Amino acid sequence: MKKEFILPDIGEGIVECEVIEWKVREGDLIEEDQIVVDVSTDKAIVEIPSMYNGRVTSLHYAEGDIAKVHSPLFTLEIDAESDNLESGADDSQARPLPTPPQTQLDQSAAANRGSPTNMGSPANKGQVADQLSGTSSTKVLTTPAVRKMAREHQLDLATISGTGKQGRVLKEDVLNFLAADQSDRQGLVAGVSAIGDRVEVIKGVRKIMAERMAESVATIPHFTFVDELDVTELVALRRSLNERHGDETFKITLMPLFIKALSLALKQFPIMNSRANEEFTELTYLANHNIGMAVDGASGLLVPNIKSVEQRSVLDIATRVMQLTEAARSGKIDPAELKGGTITISNIGAIGGTVATPIINKPEVAIVALGKIQSLPRFNQQAEVVARQIMTVSWSGDHRIIDGGTIARFNNCWKGYLEQPSTMLAEMI
Repeated sequence: MKKEFILPDIGEGIVECEVIEWKVREGDLIEEDQIVVDVSTDKAIVEIPSMYNGRVTSLHYAEGDIAKVHSPLFTLEIDAESDNLESGADDSQARPLPTPPQTQLDQSAAANRGSPTNMGSPANKGQVADQLSGTSSTKVLTTPAVRKMAREHQLDLATISGTGKQGRVLKEDVLNFLAADQSDRQGLVAGVSAIGDRVEVIKGVRKIMAERMAESVATIPHFTFVDELDVTELVALRRSLNERHGDETFKITLMPLFIKALSLALKQFPIMNSRANEEFTELTYLANHNIGMAVDGASGLLVPNIKSVEQRSVLDIATRVMQLTEAARSGKIDPAELKGGTITISNIGAIGGTVATPIINKPEVAIVALGKIQSLPRFNQQAEVVARQIMTVSWSGDHRIIDGGTIARFNNCWKGYLEQPSTMLAEMI
């Protein structure tokens, strides 16, 4: 018998989503809980599993189409014995969407070290896509959607340089190739080098990010505080930790140390971990330190957060940083990881630049941007010029809640932990 698979309620008030990539084709046999399709919401990419065993007879949307929640997504042919619904009633709308696979927060760093998460890396996703499309995984690493785009424009993917992980060809790579090719053609005709205009719909993560940033700027009176940190000792500590605990698959960055030190400082300045209600009549001091980190993901800026940092070790935080960064960059991230943040760190220095004016991630009350580390001359206690590792940090605060003195004192506390990382030991016992 045939059964319509109804796109379930994904939550968060979402009424539609974009079909990103089908994992099956018409005629394929699938099993219960097998991932059938990836869809994109305003928050993240979500994997949709099948609820039944059967054969796919019809896909109702093409990749790139907008699918409506509570509407048929695809049709299955299933055995009557495997239909466990009551009297022909369809409960696919009522059944909640299973949470996308995600590594449990409580696993230890040692257990997680080097272990792949269930979300799947971009490389693995590309290999699966190659297998489903009937091509060899040794060929160009990409997705069916990108292959379709290449076919439509009669492009050879082997001639396009991929900027994704392990050389994976992304949609942006194809678009850039087309733009460059159009520029070359226009240059031959007009005798000048020009790039043709291209119109792209603002949607998904970019749209929601734009809306939230506009709301933050419009409703929060920002003020900025900038300071300089000497992270020479912190860099040495990170090197020591990697020598002792790191390996080829697990590298400790400075970010876990910044996050842990921030949590220790929040204990002394809880107002930095607070939020006001919509009416701005109450201020709640949050017990958990859910520290977010801005990640330049494949679908736009994402800010996953590490839950309950105050209860975690540096190695545990390092593991979560690695997992969430990989998930955010691939776009395959559980929407729950993007909610509930209490304060945010933006590592703009990883790309370049020393000073920024970050926008607060509402309803949080503060955000800090990390500049790049530079080796600069400084005077030591003997008035001798020595080379030190210097980083500029830029704070933005909600001036309705935090004044300049508070953020300066808080920054000094955080700075003390980072410049003399041994002082963190007493606080972590």
